[in-house]
Amino acid sequence: MRLGTTSVSLLALMVHTTLYADNTHSQSDIPPERIVVTGSRVAESMDEVPASITIITQQDIQAQMLVNPEMQSILANLVPGLAADTGSSSNSGQTLRGRNPLVMIDGVPQSTPLRNGALDVRTIDPSAIERIEVIKGATSIYGNGAAGGIINFITKKASAGSALSGEASLSSRFSAVKTAESAGVRAAGLVQGQINQFNYLVSASYEENGVQRDAEGDILGLQYGLSDAVTENVFVKVGYDFDQDKSLTVSFNQYSSQQKTDLGDVVNDINSGEKTYAIHVPVELQKQGKPQGPDGNTNFSLKYVDYALFDNTQLNIDVYQQTIENVFFYSPRLANPDLGLDGGQSIIRSEKSGLRTTFNSRFEFDGFSTTLIYGIDALEDTSSQPLVDGRMWVPEMAMKSLAGFVQSKWLFGEDLVLKAGVRQENIDLEVDDYETLKLCSSPTQCSTAVKVKGDTLDYRATTYNLGLKYNWHAYFSPFISISQGADISDLGLLLRAATVTDIADIQTEAAIIDNYELGFSSQFSTTRFELALFRSTSELGTSNKFNAQTGIYEPVRAPQEIWGGEALLSHKFTPALSMTASYSYVEGKQTDTDTYLGARQISAPKATLALKWQATDALTLNLDSIYVGDRKRFAPNSAGKYVADQAPVDSYFVTNLSGSYQFAANWQGYFAVHNLFNLDYYPAKSQSYAYGSYNVKGVGSTVNLGVKTRF
Repeated sequence: MRLGTTSVSLLALMVHTTLYADNTHSQSDIPPERIVVTGSRVAESMDEVPASITIITQQDIQAQMLVNPEMQSILANLVPGLAADTGSSSNSGQTLRGRNPLVMIDGVPQSTPLRNGALDVRTIDPSAIERIEVIKGATSIYGNGAAGGIINFITKKASAGSALSGEASLSSRFSAVKTAESAGVRAAGLVQGQINQFNYLVSASYEENGVQRDAEGDILGLQYGLSDAVTENVFVKVGYDFDQDKSLTVSFNQYSSQQKTDLGDVVNDINSGEKTYAIHVPVELQKQGKPQGPDGNTNFSLKYVDYALFDNTQLNIDVYQQTIENVFFYSPRLANPDLGLDGGQSIIRSEKSGLRTTFNSRFEFDGFSTTLIYGIDALEDTSSQPLVDGRMWVPEMAMKSLAGFVQSKWLFGEDLVLKAGVRQENIDLEVDDYETLKLCSSPTQCSTAVKVKGDTLDYRATTYNLGLKYNWHAYFSPFISISQGADISDLGLLLRAATVTDIADIQTEAAIIDNYELGFSSQFSTTRFELALFRSTSELGTSNKFNAQTGIYEPVRAPQEIWGGEALLSHKFTPALSMTASYSYVEGKQTDTDTYLGARQISAPKATLALKWQATDALTLNLDSIYVGDRKRFAPNSAGKYVADQAPVDSYFVTNLSGSYQFAANWQGYFAVHNLFNLDYYPAKSQSYAYGSYNVKGVGSTVNLGVKTRF
């Protein structure tokens, strides 16, 4: 199918919109003039980037890890526009400005956009990350799957000057409400060094959780739960500098996190008014199937850089390969009594290999300068969703993508920055003949198996962007931008729910997302304020509708509009005491029916407040809070029940306390209390998802104690 025609070939969209970076975060370890911004794929000053970006530094990551090492929690607390923490291992519903972002490690895609399993933020341990770059709003700079933007984990690299150095930490996390069975252990270590032209870094972590308890001391429900989860991560990076301009870096990452428990759920749903919680049960009532969670996900990448290919041109070549196997929970909704199956368990499998070639050329003229960033991206992605028992839920989808792009940046004097770019995407996706599954949510509610004729789907899309930033004064630096993204995300969801016999009759068209944004930043001595307003539209969004006859949630393709805004305020009271506050609001509708979108896309309003106090040279204290507001857009059905992702959200306010003490030159102790006041609440996802067993409460007061040493 054709999405657009153009005489321009092999050109590409770079990212859109204007800089939205939290400059209150310490950038001491990253010189601002050399920040590598994901949206530009080259190093450039943030003042020259008309893109909506949040930078999370290593210092920010380490502070958040004291409270909760889960990446979805770290991102929720630090990224305006990202939905609140889900309170589970899944980031389903944790959208960025109402759409799903593409998650990457050093530019290598971790998401499975052809069949989105919402486990993509749990692919690397935070201890291996140097910083996180978040680009907000639709962009196709890295291809399919970035409808909401990009979250790129930039990994650590070896420090120069020593053949061997490193660090190690050991900690334990346990419930302050009821300690029984709740104590876990976490160990992490890193060694690095430089020997002549070689440099290396090895990072490893191991974490074994105890049970997680809510404010009443009960064990949290196991649906995407973290109780008894075992998480392991190994990251290796080796580099060689041929000379001061040329270098080669090889990286390897392996991550797994699986729940291995002897517990069982006492299942309820949000309509019952009772929580889902876990208890010790006989073997026959325990969680069936394989342990749920990422199972040995691996990445391999090779990066070559030549900063002086020509006098004015830099070359970057990235080659990568990645495999993913995400195991999901055993579900009775995957039953088929005709086959003697009372349920099933699915696995999302994905294999990717890719090549990115990027050139960066700079030209100087009288009164202005221009930079051209151009190149070619190639990607192969083979994804499927089989069941553990051998049935195939989503057939194998083999995608080949070839895209070209050019992005121009124009600097007029020291104040005005103009960016314009275009990307041409060429995608071929092959699906063989397949048969949908007969699934029974009850003995009388079954879907009908359909034999579907496969085909090769072709997608051609040309997307554009235009952004303008005016660094007029520190008091007022405005921006405006328009950008597009092309998205064929979650095609597997459409294929597995097919009711026609030919794939050509399934509504598999890609969505072209138009994104508009404007805002400004203001700096007054020790106070900074930022504001951004956005709107995005798409003629073919994807939502879900419940089929009462089959008991299955089916996808619906319809036009959507999403809008909202973000504000950030930071202030330094004294050199030792600082504050950062943010507020995010997003809303969206299916425009053809004028109905609000559910919680899978649209999150409740979110506000954050963080205070940092350097009490003494050795003692640092942090107090941070997150507020989630009401969102009540839907009425119950005729039976008086809420369905799907349309249950109401009531507000809540959670506060965390953490601190560290440097008690010797190379030794540091630290502590944290998650949910300091032991608030008894349901996270927003638990409130809004009316599906059975999702109504799990938030974690009660939980203490973390640890020690860290450097050598």
